[in-house]
Amino acid sequence: MEGADYEVLSVREQLFHERVRECIISTLLFATLYILCHIALTRFKKPAEFTTVDEEDATVNKIALELCTFTLAVALGAVLLLPFSIISNEVLLSLPRNYYIQWLNGSLIHGLWNLVFLFSNLSLIFLMPFAYFFTESEGFAGSRKGVLARVYETVVMLMLLTLLVLGMVWVASAIVDNNKASRESLYDFWEYYLPYLYSCISFLGVLLLLVCTPLGLARMFSVTGKLLVKPRLLEDLEEQLHCSAFEEAALTRRICNPTSCWLPLDMELLHRQVLALQTQRVLLEKRRKASAWQRNLGYPLAMLCLLVLTGLSVLIVAIHILELLIDEAAMPRGMQGASLGQVSFSKLGSFGAVIQVVLIFYLMVSSVVGFYSSPLFRGLRPRWHDTAMTQIIGNCVCLLVLSSALPVFSRTLGLTRFDLLGDFGRFNWLGNFYIVFLYNAAFAGLTTLCLVKTFTAAVRAELIRAFGLDRLPLPVSGFPRVSKKTQHQ
Repeated sequence: MEGADYEVLSVREQLFHERVRECIISTLLFATLYILCHIALTRFKKPAEFTTVDEEDATVNKIALELCTFTLAVALGAVLLLPFSIISNEVLLSLPRNYYIQWLNGSLIHGLWNLVFLFSNLSLIFLMPFAYFFTESEGFAGSRKGVLARVYETVVMLMLLTLLVLGMVWVASAIVDNNKASRESLYDFWEYYLPYLYSCISFLGVLLLLVCTPLGLARMFSVTGKLLVKPRLLEDLEEQLHCSAFEEAALTRRICNPTSCWLPLDMELLHRQVLALQTQRVLLEKRRKASAWQRNLGYPLAMLCLLVLTGLSVLIVAIHILELLIDEAAMPRGMQGASLGQVSFSKLGSFGAVIQVVLIFYLMVSSVVGFYSSPLFRGLRPRWHDTAMTQIIGNCVCLLVLSSALPVFSRTLGLTRFDLLGDFGRFNWLGNFYIVFLYNAAFAGLTTLCLVKTFTAAVRAELIRAFGLDRLPLPVSGFPRVSKKTQHQ
C-alpha cells in the first residue's frame, strides 16, 4: 500500500513540476512579446499625449497604452502560434529522445493555443473597449474629477456594451439555430457565449483576410520596389535627384521671398515640403551609392522570390480545392489532444514544413500590407511619433482580428495539415463544405485577378518609363481633341 501511495505521489509531483515548467515557459514567451510590442508602440505614439500638463490625461493614456501593448503581444503570439507548432512537431520528429528538448511537448503547445484563445477573447471583448471608453471618458456629471471617476464611467459603459453585444449574439444564435438546446446553451456564459462570439469575430477576420491578402499580394511587388534599389534600366536616379533639387530650390526661394507671390502662402506647409524633399534627396543619394551587386542582383532576386511565393500559394490553394472535391479529410477540423512528434504534417517532411511556415508569414505580411493599402483603412495607418491614442487602439484591434484568424485562414486554405487545437477547432462554420469550398475558390480567383492586373500594369509602366515614352508630348487624357472642323474655322 505504501509503495502504491509513493507512486501516486511521485506521479502527482511530476505533473506539478510539468505544469510549473509550462507556466514559466509561457510567461517568458509572453514577457518577450510584451517587451517587443512596448518598444514598437513607443516608437509610434504621440509624445504630446504623454507629456501634457494635465496629469490625469497622461495617466489615462499610459494605462491605455499598456492595455494596447498587451493586446498587440497577444496578436503577435497568435501569428507565431501555428508556425511554432509546426516547427515543434518537426523538431520532436527529428530529435525524439533529446534531453534538452523534453520541455517541448504536446501539453505545452495545447496550453499555448488555449492561452492565445483566452487572451484574444479578453482583449477584444473587454480590454480594448475599456481602453477606448477610458480615453474618451470624463467622469459623470457632478462627480469629482479624477482617474477613479473615469474608471466608474468606463465600467458602466462597458457593462452596457456587454449586455448589448450578448443580446445581439443571443438573437443571432436564435435566428440561425432556432431550437431549445441552443437557446439553453447560451445561458452558459463561459462554455458557449464567449466561443460563439469569438467564432463570429474570427469569421469576420477570415473574411477580412480574404479581401486584404490578395490586395496585399499584389501590392508587395510595388512596396518591395520602393525599398530596394532598381537596376538602371528601370530607374533613373540622376533625373530624380535633379528634379528633387529643383523643387527644393523653388520652395526655398518662395520661403525667402514671400512677397513675390500675390497669393497668401502657408509657411508651415512649405517648411514641411522642404523637409520632405531633403529626406527624399538623402534617400536617393544612398540608393545612388548602392553597389552593382545590390542594384543588379538584389532587386531581381527579391521580385523572383515574391513571384515564387505568390505562385506557390495559389498552386497550393488550387490543389486543396481539388482535394476538397475528392477527399473529406481535407476539410479543416479541430483536434483536442496535441499528439506531436508522431507524424509530419507535410508530405515533403521538414523541407515542406519550412515552406509552410514561410508561406504563413508571407501571407500574414501581405494581409497587413493589403489592409493598410485599402481605401477603407488607409487613414488608420500609424505614423512615426504622430499616432493618436485612439488610432493606436484601432490598430491593435484590427491587427488582433487579423492575426487571431490566421490559424483558421491557413488551415482553411490548405497551407498546412496541422489541425486546429483547443477552441480554435470548435467553430461551426469550419464543417460547412460550401463555405470552405467557396472561400478557397474566391481566394484563388481574387489573387489571380489582382496579380494579373497589377503585374501587367507595373510592367507596362516600367517599360514606358525605361524607354522614355512618358516624356513624349502625347495628348493628355481628359481634354477633348480639336476637331478638323474647328481647325478650319
